[in-house]
Amino acid sequence: MTTIGPDFISLQVRDLDRAADFYEHHLGLTRQPGPPHAVVFDTKPAAFAVREAVPGMDLDAAPLGRGVAIWLHAPEAQKVHDALAAAGVEIASAPIDGPFGRTFTVVDPDGYSITLHDKA
Repeated sequence: MTTIGPDFISLQVRDLDRAADFYEHHLGLTRQPGPPHAVVFDTKPAAFAVREAVPGMDLDAAPLGRGVAIWLHAPEAQKVHDALAAAGVEIASAPIDGPFGRTFTVVDPDGYSITLHDKA
């Protein structure tokens, strides 16, 4: 039961079109297909996206860094979840099955949200 490392990074932004334009036109990133609430870019080694704020997130009131999303690939995500829950680690969102496979979010000791998923 291991986590391989970062493979998706997204920033929650106030204006999706403005942010996407910045990364596309100023930094030269190329868009790839993605969900309607985000613009995903073809980056290596990890995918990068800008996305609308998650429901309930007020980006103007949030502390610095709250809009950053870090995703880690964990081939056995459910087993990792179960071990973390058994250890008393705060689970921010329960496991669900979605486009990235089995996915859940945990809170690290400093309050950062770390999402783990099992789809390669």
